[in-house]
Amino acid sequence: MPKVYLKTYGCQMNERDSEQVARMFVERGFTLTRSTDEADVILINTCSVRDQAEQKALGNMGQLGRHRRTRPHMVYGFMGCMAQSRGEELLDQIPHLDLVAGTQKYHRVVDHVVEIMRRKEEAQMDDLRVPIVDIEEEADSQNTIRDHLDKPHGVSEFVSIMQGCNMKCTFCIVPYTRGPERGRPIAEIVDECRRLADHGVREVTLLGQIVNLYGRHEFPAVDGRSPFVQLLEAVHEIEGIRRIRFTSPHPIGYKDDLIQAFTYLPKLVDHVHFPMQSGSDRILRRMHRPYKSEKFVEICDKMKAARPGIAITTDIIVGFPGETEEDYLETKKVVERVQFANAFVFRYSPRKDTPAAEMDDQLPERVKEERNQDLLALVDAIALQQNLAFVGQRQEVLCEGPSKTNASRLSGRTRTNRIVIFEGNADRLAGELIDVDITETTGHTLYGTAVLH
Repeated sequence: MPKVYLKTYGCQMNERDSEQVARMFVERGFTLTRSTDEADVILINTCSVRDQAEQKALGNMGQLGRHRRTRPHMVYGFMGCMAQSRGEELLDQIPHLDLVAGTQKYHRVVDHVVEIMRRKEEAQMDDLRVPIVDIEEEADSQNTIRDHLDKPHGVSEFVSIMQGCNMKCTFCIVPYTRGPERGRPIAEIVDECRRLADHGVREVTLLGQIVNLYGRHEFPAVDGRSPFVQLLEAVHEIEGIRRIRFTSPHPIGYKDDLIQAFTYLPKLVDHVHFPMQSGSDRILRRMHRPYKSEKFVEICDKMKAARPGIAITTDIIVGFPGETEEDYLETKKVVERVQFANAFVFRYSPRKDTPAAEMDDQLPERVKEERNQDLLALVDAIALQQNLAFVGQRQEVLCEGPSKTNASRLSGRTRTNRIVIFEGNADRLAGELIDVDITETTGHTLYGTAVLH
């Protein structure tokens, strides 16, 4: 029985795509393995958002080629965004590469691997290179990411509701690697969520490149409610689902109907990840982010009014081409104004074939790093103050199972997406919503004592 090793780089959407591929391999009689030493098939699902992710994937695949010396029958493949953007040129960079499958071809990967194995067997040459490159667009590919692996404690799962992006921010390669927006039917998404609930899943995270723009081209608004809000309402009706998250929305399309949903859909958690990218209007224009910082702050204020205590996290890029000290200070002002619960701060990284990469006024790495560290210090200070306020409080926590850093303790998340570590029995508590008295914090993590009734 052939064994498959699958490595994933990048975002939650990549993780979800990889799970679909893994499920399809299992259905075809393959076995999943965490060891490259025993794998017959090695696949890497790639990310192109930053150059570092591409270089890691290339370096890893290059090193893994050593296994072919002892197991010449092996099949090597790249999937995902880097595969989509680079295509056939990857065959020249990685001499042992057999498969390049793009972002709309995940459902074809197993067939391609089986075909490559068949060709090798028929030629009676294990080390025969018979590469397949499949990166063409395919209609309805958004509907193929719908199945999940069975897990011992399937507490929280990602659900892909759409593919692609139409925004074309100047720093981002995603619209070119994942194609235009296209959404799955609401009924199919609800069916997937219902199946997950039947298997013990209690929390779903709806995934989309710009999730709040879901279905705007395919489905009509109803009584002033966008397709995305209609979807939230439909998932909310599923009895076994206790919590609903979504990521990542865009200020464009973040309308009042979505803000109001937080007032009447209690299963929506008290957390929104809301990418800002910059607090400078001038830099936002250069990024092709079609909103002003004042509008972004206004939406945040409305969300806080609709759901008191809501935690807002964000993404910020520092060192974008042409960013002056004044521009950077504008970003800091917005961070202080909004009081983000957390922020992922990235140094700008030029991506091939994006407009920002061709801009003349690129900043030195030293400036990017200084601003990165300075902003992280501010973000961490805000997060610490917010988490200190939770000490002494009782919080509802969805127990996800043993802690990743200490298997003798349990880990879960609050409704505001804060990690909580506490003592308890995983067999009894995994998948349960329990109260935890918070006793201390170490910055971004809370610690507490479970209140068992």
